[in-house]
Amino acid sequence: MIPPETRAEIRRYFYAEHWKIGTIARELNVHPDAVRNAIESERFKSMQPLRASIVDPYIEFIRDTLERHPRLRATRIYAIVRDRGYTGSVVQLRRAVGRLRPQIREPFLQLHAFPGEQAQADWAHFGYAMVGRAKRALSCFVVTLSYSRALYLEFFFDQTMENFLRGHVHPPSESTPGTATGRCTLCPTFAAQSAVQPKRIVACPAFRPPSLPLHARSGWLQASAP
Repeated sequence: MIPPETRAEIRRYFYAEHWKIGTIARELNVHPDAVRNAIESERFKSMQPLRASIVDPYIEFIRDTLERHPRLRATRIYAIVRDRGYTGSVVQLRRAVGRLRPQIREPFLQLHAFPGEQAQADWAHFGYAMVGRAKRALSCFVVTLSYSRALYLEFFFDQTMENFLRGHVHPPSESTPGTATGRCTLCPTFAAQSAVQPKRIVACPAFRPPSLPLHARSGWLQASAP
C-alpha cells in the first residue's frame, strides 16, 4: 500500500508529465503494479464499449417529432416508427423517448417588492366549528407580505365582503405598524368571487362597489393575480 503522497505524485507524472509506467516505477522505487493501481489503468480497459441499439436509426426522427410535439406519448411514437420499419420493443423506445423528450418548464411570475409595498390575500377553508348547537363553516383570511413573507391570519365564519374588508384593515405593514400596505394582490379564484366583478379583463379589473370606499380611505391599490 503506497502512501497518498506517492499516489498523487504517480498520477502527476503519468497524466501531467506523460511519463511511462516503467520510468515512474524506477524513479519512485515502487513496483510497476503499484503504478498501475495508482493510475487505475485497468479501470479504463474493463469498460465495455457502447453497443449499437435497434433504436439508433430512428433517433433523429424521434428527436424532430418531440421538438414539434413535446407532449406526444411514447406509445404513439412507437406506432409511428413501427410503420417505418422499427422491429424493437416498446420498452426500448420508451427509454429513448425519455432521454430525447425536451423538458417543459411551466411559466411563473417572479415578484420583487419593497418593504410595505405589496401583500397577497386569499381565503382558506378550515372545516367546521360548533357554535352552540350550530355547525358553522370556518374560514381563514390570510395576508402575506411580499417582501418579508410575514403572515397575518384572521378567522371568520363566512367569506362575505364585509369580513374580506375587515381582514384588510387589521394586518400591519412592514414599514409602519398598524397601516395597510401599498398594493394587495388577490388569487384568481377569490378575485372573481368577492372583490372583482366577473367577466372583465384581468389586466384591468373592475372592483365591486363595497370595496371602493376602503381603497379611497387606505390609499392602497387592489389587483387580481394573473
